[in-house]
Amino acid sequence: MTQQGDNWWDKLYDESVPETGPTATGDTLDDRFDSAALATAAGAEPAPAAPPAPPPPDHAPWETRPVGGGPPRPFPAEPPRPPAPPAPATPPAPPADAPTVRVPPAGTPGAEAPRTEAPIREIRVSEVPAFEVPHYEVPAYEAPAPWSASPEPPAPAPEPPESAAPAPTVEVPVPRPRTGHIGSGPPTYEPEPTALPAAHPGELADLVADTVLDGARYGVCTLRAVAVRGDSARYRGEPRRDALLTARFGHDESALVLVAVAAGARTAEGAHRAAADACRWIGEAVGRSHSRLAEDIRAGRRGDLKSGLHRLTDRTYGRLRARAADQGVAPEEYTASLRCLLLSADPDCRTRVFFGIGRGGLFRLRDGAWQDIEPLVPEPSSLTGAPVVGFGSPPADVPEATPEGDRLTMDLGITTAPGPLVEDPLPPPAEPFRFRASVARPGDILLLASNGLAEPMRGQPALAMELATRWAAPEPPGLAAFLADVQLRVKGYADDRTGAAVWEA
Repeated sequence: MTQQGDNWWDKLYDESVPETGPTATGDTLDDRFDSAALATAAGAEPAPAAPPAPPPPDHAPWETRPVGGGPPRPFPAEPPRPPAPPAPATPPAPPADAPTVRVPPAGTPGAEAPRTEAPIREIRVSEVPAFEVPHYEVPAYEAPAPWSASPEPPAPAPEPPESAAPAPTVEVPVPRPRTGHIGSGPPTYEPEPTALPAAHPGELADLVADTVLDGARYGVCTLRAVAVRGDSARYRGEPRRDALLTARFGHDESALVLVAVAAGARTAEGAHRAAADACRWIGEAVGRSHSRLAEDIRAGRRGDLKSGLHRLTDRTYGRLRARAADQGVAPEEYTASLRCLLLSADPDCRTRVFFGIGRGGLFRLRDGAWQDIEPLVPEPSSLTGAPVVGFGSPPADVPEATPEGDRLTMDLGITTAPGPLVEDPLPPPAEPFRFRASVARPGDILLLASNGLAEPMRGQPALAMELATRWAAPEPPGLAAFLADVQLRVKGYADDRTGAAVWEA
């Protein structure tokens, strides 16, 4: 900053310094530079203008005065400045045709660094290169071919070379099995579960699942079994009254497979408990004597099987009546229909044994037609022990026979005392005992059904035909497909459905 600038700064803060007027016109650095440029353009050298003498300072250059008067105070020392970079040895020479500008000497106040302007060069039109327009090829116009009523077929596509990789095959997903219906319209209820049964904290062990699904393969037969809650019970939030038990006793070829299906009374409150007890107790009885039962099945001793299984079934129903007495209810309120199948794991044995008490169905699909092979109810005289054709072998003179004529095949484990609450021996069940032992053929399908599935099989032929069509495949259906098949709904049949089917290889 020049001394003149310092005076201007001091006058801004010093009230004792009088203000001066503006600088005279033509005395600024810009005015002097413009006059020098005009003189140079006219060919004359401009005379340097003498700047006005600055007023003498009334204090030292490095002193400051406080606002409002008072003695001056020294300004703090200026910090050292970094050294200036060295100037080039030889400055570059200006062009020959560059204009000359005279600048006042360096010591003159208000002098500035000289300005050098680039020379103005004239550009002629001939020196500008011509603009080249790119050339584009325009295809020649071709008239379209005349329309023909019978155009020629397109040329066949060239055959790919033999070395080319075959195109990938797209696998179409198999549709999922869905629950359908048979008849003119769907049933009133929804096809899927809606309400759960009511539960009690102290009776959680009595809860029954909506659906039970199982399957196995032993010897030459494949088993599929399912128990499904009916549409009516699903809508009302009632438990499933049908019970299903699948069990294997033993190992290897001597193993015995039991399938038990029980259906409780529809009007009874504890029907699902009675069905579960019936399946569990008949399973315990068969399991204790499975070795002798499997041996009799492989040997084809029908009479021995019938008498032994009859005793086991009577004992199971005796325990049901005892449980009803313990609960203080009538025997008919705590009972269930019981139907069982016995299958041998021996591949060389195709004897299938059915036994049970109560309503239901036993069907066989052979050569594309259904056969109702439910055993006929025997006459009352046959229940005393007389032989009946089709229900077992007659008790001929054979060793190990009892005085009553029945051959012993197992340890039944029957006690003489029926229980603490029953004084007299328990009477036989009201329903007659049913038994059938038959030899299966390759390709047969045996269906054991509860009453909820047997009734639509007999009352709606379209359901039987649909199942025959679906099960005509050489391979048995999977568990999911079998569930969808048994769930084929028919309007007017809304009870629980339980079925066990056996495919013969």
